Amino acid sequence: MEPTDDSSRSLIDRAFTILGTFHGGRVRQTLSEISRRSELPIATCHRIVRRLTEWGALERDADSSYNIGLRLWEVASLAPRSVGLQRLARPYMQDLYETTGYASHLAIREGRELVSIDRFQSPRRQVRRPQVGVRYPLHATAIGLVLLANAPVDVRAEVLAGELEAFTPRTFTDPVELERLLDDIRHTGYAVSDRQVDNVHVGVAAPIRGADKTVVAAVSLALTEQDVDGKNLIHLVRLTAASISRALDAAGFGRAEE
Repeated sequence: MEPTDDSSRSLIDRAFTILGTFHGGRVRQTLSEISRRSELPIATCHRIVRRLTEWGALERDADSSYNIGLRLWEVASLAPRSVGLQRLARPYMQDLYETTGYASHLAIREGRELVSIDRFQSPRRQVRRPQVGVRYPLHATAIGLVLLANAPVDVRAEVLAGELEAFTPRTFTDPVELERLLDDIRHTGYAVSDRQVDNVHVGVAAPIRGADKTVVAAVSLALTEQDVDGKNLIHLVRLTAASISRALDAAGFGRAEE
């Protein structure tokens, strides 16, 4: 008997739930861990995990743990919002990193969160966050503030009306104060996050525009308070963002189909 639409959707939803347990740096899991985190019975989880493994979305290693498979990466590599943008932006991000010595970061907005898609950093001056492929809130980091400031009005309203987590005493948690800050960011064309995520790092970020001139991403530097050379670093970050924007424009990235 053919499965009904409801049963098919249910199976797909459960498969997505299983794949969704691989996030936040969680790259290897046992079947029991996947079952617990997906809240699926172990037998159901085993059946779906086996099918995902057969297709190549998951891979099983020698100790019977699972990780994301190469087939899923191959499909994801076709996503223009991340991979196409990353390919065009990388040379400029590397220049920014090599010129300043500080970690450079590239991110896009996905709904009410940012998704980190690339970064360069020194092995001698590593920044724990962000991790590539991980989602973060928009209201605390410089790169998130830039993306939030240039998001559609309804997205800004949802974020301002929601919970604004305080990561440090400096994090903006007052929606009125945050809204004023976002207006200022749109006017100046850059954002500075002064130890709003932790008590050490200062972030400087600027928007990247696609061929249609809308903001499609943002680039930032992460440094420490004592290293801040404000005007010079802001200038370099904005220059990098403008260079990436020109590369996107030349490639037609973000241009609506005619």
